[in-house]
Amino acid sequence: MKAARARPHEGRVTRDERGESASRAANRRTAIILLSVALVFFGGIIASHYTGGNAAGIAVLGFAIIGLLLLAVARNVRARARK
Repeated sequence: MKAARARPHEGRVTRDERGESASRAANRRTAIILLSVALVFFGGIIASHYTGGNAAGIAVLGFAIIGLLLLAVARNVRARARK
């Protein structure tokens, strides 16, 4: 039988693991934001087909772009306030 080896860092979270989990969380947030923009965009296209006009699609697309920009600005302001 193999003897159990002592692991000095067992149970601890190292810097690399923390950095990796933070990176994964940031990637998930980015993916969710992009997915929501795509859903709003396609929802606007479907709504414009049902209403018969192009104005609904353009309006939804405009709201999606403005919402994304506001979200990005708010995240940057909040990140700078923490520092």
